[in-house]
Amino acid sequence: MTATQPRAAAEDATRSLPARRAVLVAALACLVSFTAFWAAQRAAHVSMIDLTVYRAEGWTVRKGGDLYAMRVTHARLPNTYPPFAALLFTPLTLLGTGACRTAATLLNLGLLVALCHLSLRLAGLPRRLPPTAAALGVAAAAVWCEPVWTTLRYGQVNLLLAVLVLWDFTRRGNRAAGIGIGVAAGIKLTPLLFVVFLAVGGAAVAWRRRERWNPYLRQAAVACVTFAATVGLSALVLPRDSGRFWTGVVFSADRAGNAEDTANQSLRGVLARALHTGDPGGWWLLPAVLAACAGLAVATAHLRAGEHAWAALSCAVTGLLVSPISWSHHWVWAVPLAVFLAGRAPRARRPALGWGGTALYGLLFCSYALWLTPHGDGVSRPELHQSAAQMALSAVYPAAGAAFLCLAAAIAWRDRRERATAPG
Repeated sequence: MTATQPRAAAEDATRSLPARRAVLVAALACLVSFTAFWAAQRAAHVSMIDLTVYRAEGWTVRKGGDLYAMRVTHARLPNTYPPFAALLFTPLTLLGTGACRTAATLLNLGLLVALCHLSLRLAGLPRRLPPTAAALGVAAAAVWCEPVWTTLRYGQVNLLLAVLVLWDFTRRGNRAAGIGIGVAAGIKLTPLLFVVFLAVGGAAVAWRRRERWNPYLRQAAVACVTFAATVGLSALVLPRDSGRFWTGVVFSADRAGNAEDTANQSLRGVLARALHTGDPGGWWLLPAVLAACAGLAVATAHLRAGEHAWAALSCAVTGLLVSPISWSHHWVWAVPLAVFLAGRAPRARRPALGWGGTALYGLLFCSYALWLTPHGDGVSRPELHQSAAQMALSAVYPAAGAAFLCLAAAIAWRDRRERATAPG
């Protein structure tokens, strides 16, 4: 060993001390925040009603019952997911009710940390803090935003779906990328929009580069094959339920709940409340199609420019806007959106506006403002009689999503003009 080696080792140890301290402080903050969150949820006597439905699906599979005829809980909730999801929920039946709730809460908290880590990675952060410390610090704050709170309150799967999708988008070039999106779509159909986006965006990139194949098209193909495998497995194990789902249930948009419900933060929900009707009919299709085309165009423009974070998040927001039902807890994508905006703020041409927009975004998703409006319990339906101010307040998430897409479109247009006018 040379004389300089012990000195170099000592310097490395000295430099790692602040990093270890940052991780320790962040872990402590995360533990305190999660403990307070757990206590608050227990004090609120959360029902975890959706977890009860998932567990009932698992029992129905085990007993050979009809998945789409079952009704559970006092609210008589049905199963709305593809049969593949019920296969994944079967292990829940091995636990008692209390143990199942505890396990689901712990799993969701772990998934929140994973989501924060992947969000930071997608945004190219952090630049100074250790990645583990940054992820724990963000998770300590993110657990209190309304979509995350409601996801854990109901025992939902939204964090799992977002993690699967982001896991794919942060593994660019990996030949297995696409499996996460395919599995997420097998559990719940809405992630299929990411497959469409990758196919369209990949084709646009291939046309621009005069190539036949690229990683985006491969990722779309892997996602399609994976999704098809979930459908095939379900058809093999649950042929009757698979047939019923794909020939009828999949087309029943109102099966999940009332369209005008305040919790429905999609364009269809906004239109239902604006028209004071529980069935907006086909009227919502026009704005949904326009939003889908515009959102995919913006996402594709950023993909062609190599801006993968803008592209992935634009697609996610588009999916939330155009889905027939986007409950408020589906908007857990607010976490990667806020992380990305915060990371971009210091590099914005006007940092003050960047930080102001990020703060406003975080406030919208942490204010629980939509619940200040009259809202029903599934039986009474006060949303059908909202005033203009109440309708505006109950549309905060779609408004925030539309604002993000407008910002993404403006930046894509500006960058394209700058590239066109740049020398060379």
